[in-house]
Amino acid sequence: MSKAKKTGNFLVWAILVLLIAGLGGFGVTNFGGGVQRIGTVGDTPITVDAYARELQQRIRAAEQQIGSQIPIAQAQAMGIVDQARGRVITTTALDNEVSRLGISVSDETVKEEVLAYEAFQGPDGQFDRETYGFVLEQNGMSEAEFEDQIRTETARTILQGAIVTGVRMPGVYGDALYDYLGARRSYALIELTADELERPVGQPDQAEIEKVYEANTERFTAPETKRITYAWMTPDMLLATIEVDETALRDLYQQRIEEYVTPERRLVERLAYPGREEAAAAKARLDAGEASFEDLVKARGLSLNDVDLGDVTRDDLGPAGDAVFAMDSPGVIGPVETEFGPALIRMNAVLPAQETTFQEVRDELKAELAADRARRLIGESMSNIRDKLAAGATLEDLADETQMELGQIRYFDGQDQGIAGYEAFRAAATEAAVGDFPEIIELEDGGIFALRVDEVIAPQKRPLAEVRDEVVALWQQQETTRRLRDRAQAIKARLDSGTALDALAVPVEQVPAVTRSGVAPASLSSTVFDLTEGETAVVAQDGSVFVVRVNKVLPPDADDAATNRIKTTLQDQAAQGAAQDMFTYFAQAMLDRAGLTLNESAINAVHAQLP
Repeated sequence: MSKAKKTGNFLVWAILVLLIAGLGGFGVTNFGGGVQRIGTVGDTPITVDAYARELQQRIRAAEQQIGSQIPIAQAQAMGIVDQARGRVITTTALDNEVSRLGISVSDETVKEEVLAYEAFQGPDGQFDRETYGFVLEQNGMSEAEFEDQIRTETARTILQGAIVTGVRMPGVYGDALYDYLGARRSYALIELTADELERPVGQPDQAEIEKVYEANTERFTAPETKRITYAWMTPDMLLATIEVDETALRDLYQQRIEEYVTPERRLVERLAYPGREEAAAAKARLDAGEASFEDLVKARGLSLNDVDLGDVTRDDLGPAGDAVFAMDSPGVIGPVETEFGPALIRMNAVLPAQETTFQEVRDELKAELAADRARRLIGESMSNIRDKLAAGATLEDLADETQMELGQIRYFDGQDQGIAGYEAFRAAATEAAVGDFPEIIELEDGGIFALRVDEVIAPQKRPLAEVRDEVVALWQQQETTRRLRDRAQAIKARLDSGTALDALAVPVEQVPAVTRSGVAPASLSSTVFDLTEGETAVVAQDGSVFVVRVNKVLPPDADDAATNRIKTTLQDQAAQGAAQDMFTYFAQAMLDRAGLTLNESAINAVHAQLP
């Protein structure tokens, strides 16, 4: 099979998986009422159902990552809505181009895809028409609709493959990467630190302090600050007031019983034979030491992966369960009857039963249920709190009349203490201005807040008296670096005039040939590789000053497999990036040629029906 064919098959299967997942992930049969499309690309509609499925899938994926529900407003703020809309627009543009070009897929190809898909197979592993009809009915689709979607998706894949398959970077690109990544240098390194100074730098006088203070105005200027009053309520604030029913705790424990109680298991490999005589003969060879279990597996034309059952319970092994679980230590038994006929079974390890009792996880379950109840209570209270704000209540009133707590903060860019630890608060505080109406906004953990900007304090220079210690520390750092640099320059001058390294009264580290990634500290890498052979440089880094002298400039090591692998990987990544760029430009060209129209009312109708 050609590489292009393999790529095409992979894409088709990926699309089928996403299609079935999408069907199961959203009830779309009547979505949007009488509205059937959110727009068009050329003559091809962007259907409401396609947009709803794509949006719901992306929201659910994000919810799994952050562990909490994402309302549509938050999804819009996170860019999820734009991503979903962009995806269905691009997909529809491809479909429109497929139609324009007349690309089609035969009935036989559609049939092969349907027959091969596991979701439609019966207990015997073969295609089952009743299962096929049932799965589609559960997802609100007819067979004709589903097969039409397979035809469309496959045709689209053909077009995509024609665009991105076979993109290669020129050989000179890989050679340039190889020369850059594999280039080597051997060098001598001298590090000078404050310990090398004959005496400490001491304390600056007043004139020096004022000079450093004036020369570093930005460093000693406080950023724009907003004095903010806020009212907030989080699940943690309510935990102490929430009673958790003991029955609910035990019910949750039972729901998760498989997590807390696991039966005894065995690590098992099963080698089946056509008949009992063949199995017995194989066991005799094993017992006589004529063959290992691995040899027997290989003789059957199999690999250990083919016979590995993993960790199994007694019931998993069917009729062989009692025999295997009677074994006290690893070994091979057989022939034993299994659901696949006579077999030799190798048991590799005993995994004892494990149980986490209810009492051991009671506090954990209680905290989880209490937090969930607290989030629901906060959600239920939001409407009432919004009504109070709309009726003229202040944040102080909310703190008096609800379970919200009042607080104040001086907020500036980079502040992350207290409530500013929440991204939602930081975003709102950054945008808010004096006089803005307080709005209820949700926090990432299910809490809520509203804020009011009381004052905006412009950036202002902090008084010298307030930052004096910082100024002194900065002067000491700068003075130390200056003195070390003077000494380093003197060393460099001696080296440049021909003085040998071993004639210097300082420790010298000789570094053998290394690539860029082998230079330490890493911040010296660019300097080392910019120098020519025999050249010296002085570099100040992080409180130290270094004298670097390159001994040898060496080409890549032809025997270094790691560098060759990196070269290949980077070249492949560049090719993938180029292919993606080509597809992006092609998709945009399709849109420009076909034209795009969107129905904002239909889009808003989809959003309104999301939770």
